[in-house]
Amino acid sequence: MANFLTLAPRFGPALTIAIVLAGLVPATLEGQSSFKVPKTPWGDPDLQGIWNFGTITPLERPAQFKDRATLTPEEVARLNEEEARRGDRRLEDATQDVEVAYNSFWWDRGQSVGRTSLIIDPPDGRLPPYTPEGQKRRQTLGRRGYDSWADRALNERCLVYRPVPVRSSGYNNNNQIVQAPGYVAMLQEQIHEVRIIPLDGRPHLGQAIRPWLGDSRGRWEGNTLIVETTNFHPDTNYEGSGPGRTVIERFTLTNANTLSYEFTVDDPATWTRAWTGQVPWQRDDGPIFEYACHEGNYGMVHLLKGARVLEAEEAASKQGR
Repeated sequence: MANFLTLAPRFGPALTIAIVLAGLVPATLEGQSSFKVPKTPWGDPDLQGIWNFGTITPLERPAQFKDRATLTPEEVARLNEEEARRGDRRLEDATQDVEVAYNSFWWDRGQSVGRTSLIIDPPDGRLPPYTPEGQKRRQTLGRRGYDSWADRALNERCLVYRPVPVRSSGYNNNNQIVQAPGYVAMLQEQIHEVRIIPLDGRPHLGQAIRPWLGDSRGRWEGNTLIVETTNFHPDTNYEGSGPGRTVIERFTLTNANTLSYEFTVDDPATWTRAWTGQVPWQRDDGPIFEYACHEGNYGMVHLLKGARVLEAEEAASKQGR
């Protein structure tokens, strides 16, 4: 889990507004500001460090905001306060969801970025219409069987948790970037996922090789790192997209402590057009602590054993009729 407590003193209305402004500043305006992007000893923009991308801003714009792309400072403060209260609930009744046992000490959901959605294109802040194939695939999301461990979600099996592009969740919203000549490495500690991104112009892997997080290739365009990822594993998905999707990510330092993360997802088999989202990442002092997933993972064993017990009870009931 990221050491998100180091972020707490920074949060507040002033920071929220600063996050919004920094996150919305396009890379083309960098030269007009006083901020000078630091460089590595070999001359590349230096993006290294630990970054926190947690946010409560939803991917898609909620219906109540209709054509509004941004929130007022008062609305931002209210949303952040409501989230803080929600995360600080205590378990009052054993019949409640066990998640309520987590108080705000354990959650790291982040705060609002000041927009009504992470999606900035289409302008309505919503995912484009799904194709018939995409609709069919999306209907299968969340379905989990009980016949085998293979029927369970990838994160339950400790194989992969965060897809590409990167998405915020309840905790572990951290990404550590390390650079070397010709390479950029990105660590997402939840399930220890490391993306090693070559910058030398080499072609993508052959279509038969499909890693969980796809195959990434990067290049510099001014001070922006552009990463193209293809060749996704067929068992992974992103909002119902298939293995044929292409993701373009853009990483741009807008000030010393903010990294603009913009991503475009294109999958003609899933959506009628490509779409783009953006979220500012905030620098975190760290450290990043180890995320243990499989060690002592009795939940998977008990889940499948419980299914066998229910099946045996059902069979016995039918025999007794």
